[in-house]
Amino acid sequence: MFARLARIFRLGIKELYSLKADPVLAGLIVYTFTIAIYTVASGAKFEVENAAVAVVDEDQTALSRRMRDALLKPFFKEPVLIGAEEVDEVMDSGRFVFVVSIPPKFEHDVIAGRYPTIQLDIDATAMSQAGNGASYIQNILVQEVAAAVPGASSAQPVNVVVHALFNPNLQSAWFTAVMQVINNVTMLAVILSGAALIREREHGTIEHLLVMPVTPMEIMLAKIWANGLVIVIAATLSLVVVVERLLGVPTQGSLALFVGAMLVYQFSVTALGILVATVSTSMAQFGLIVMPVLIIMNLLSGSTTPMESMPVWLQNVMQLSPSTHFVALSQAVLYRGAGFSVVWGQMMALAAIGAAFFFLAALRFRKALQTGG
Repeated sequence: MFARLARIFRLGIKELYSLKADPVLAGLIVYTFTIAIYTVASGAKFEVENAAVAVVDEDQTALSRRMRDALLKPFFKEPVLIGAEEVDEVMDSGRFVFVVSIPPKFEHDVIAGRYPTIQLDIDATAMSQAGNGASYIQNILVQEVAAAVPGASSAQPVNVVVHALFNPNLQSAWFTAVMQVINNVTMLAVILSGAALIREREHGTIEHLLVMPVTPMEIMLAKIWANGLVIVIAATLSLVVVVERLLGVPTQGSLALFVGAMLVYQFSVTALGILVATVSTSMAQFGLIVMPVLIIMNLLSGSTTPMESMPVWLQNVMQLSPSTHFVALSQAVLYRGAGFSVVWGQMMALAAIGAAFFFLAALRFRKALQTGG
């Protein structure tokens, strides 16, 4: 038993040296957990910021000016007054994302107890800004009318008070930064483990391993622990240095629990990478096969689109993917501060899926070695 563990350890050290000697993969790891995390989190924002807005003020009253002045930075740029005849032109040219049209006698109708309407034209090609910005503008204008003419706002049967937990200012960077780390863990774990096996085959060193007193299972375990260890260390440093320090994203839960869960997750996805590599004959073919696998795992895991917004049958299918359980576990631990008693079910699911992937990969790997394919 100890001799087998020693062989797995030494084979893993060989994997680490091979990774060190490959500047492309080493550079990919550094880039993926530094620049890629920072640029996505700081550049791809979902909240409205500095949106260009124009106002068609056909009322020209104190109330219309108050409503116009309420569209403030940093959500919107300073509103620009335009004429009603310019609306089509400025929208077609893309100069403004929003055009607010205040009709004549708006203030008079509000004071008289009528319900005049304000037209809001939106350039929906900027999808995230269009949806969120329309809600912002509607709330701002309603609040200004209610404050300026208190008697004009009829009592509502329900007063909704929203409290945003875990991300009070609804900053998208708090979400995208952590989810980008998780997605990159998935991508690199599959690529590194699969590439390690393909590299052995292309360089002819797999034959050297076969004449040594090692088994296919030991070769697989060595690749899993070595590549998984590199990714766990890189992801942990990225979470602490890039996400928490540079981007200022707070994490609520136990870092040790998250790292422990990531180790279990690494076992699953590295086994998946080896499984894909066993059906590939070259690095190019491996890349073509693994790309759709990674896209499906990332897009449908809940890290980009909430699971609740997917069809029920798709939600059930994605329970077979380890990324689905790891995303749910990571969000619970890092966002909501959940403990082991909350996430143990996801960890058990990760372990079970990892064992299934490892068993299939071992069968395929042993068969590939016997046939030489």
